[in-house]
Amino acid sequence: MLATAALLHSKPDATMSLYLIVVVVAYLLGSIPFGFLLVWLVRKEDIRAKGSGNIGATNVLRSGAKGLGILTFVLDGSKGYAAVAVAEFLARGKDPAIVHHLAIVGGLFVILGHIFPVWLHFKGGKGVATAFGVFLALCWLAALSALGLWLAVVALTRYVSLASILAAVVLPFLTLWLSPGRYGYASGAAVFVCCWVVIVKHRQNIVRLMQGTEHGFGPRGK
Repeated sequence: MLATAALLHSKPDATMSLYLIVVVVAYLLGSIPFGFLLVWLVRKEDIRAKGSGNIGATNVLRSGAKGLGILTFVLDGSKGYAAVAVAEFLARGKDPAIVHHLAIVGGLFVILGHIFPVWLHFKGGKGVATAFGVFLALCWLAALSALGLWLAVVALTRYVSLASILAAVVLPFLTLWLSPGRYGYASGAAVFVCCWVVIVKHRQNIVRLMQGTEHGFGPRGK
């Protein structure tokens, strides 16, 4: 409601232009395929031809490049954080409701850019690290709490996919709970969408988890 009221009292053309700039910048930032670029530059290999064919940090780790996998996670997370920071910078001086709304719009489109990068024929990663960076900028306490859950699930089950799905499920609830009054209906819904797209991207993992054929890191804990 606050975001809607703020939009009604702002100049339509200027506001729409600002939204368009944030969407384009965030999407292009998200489209930078760090996992693909790092493996190609360092090992002269196409990470899409290995393992799951994913360009994200998990597949880079599984390919045997632990250092590159960690760096991929950091860089993918950084572009998520940067997209929110850029959106807030461009909206400086605007109504706080518009700033928050633009921040979450930037977060959503940087995740979409990572999942559907224009440079790789719209076939990218699953958005986990990028989403973590987004929520680290939006609500760092919620992001770190979700990270704690992720680490616990990986330690207990050795399933990165399961940990990522569960973290994505709880993250929007944690964000809204720990940021009371900050998000209106539209921006609150966008918070959930940011995580839902990550969960949908894991649909094949969900099927394999249900069938007991999902790949894990090392032996599972009891």
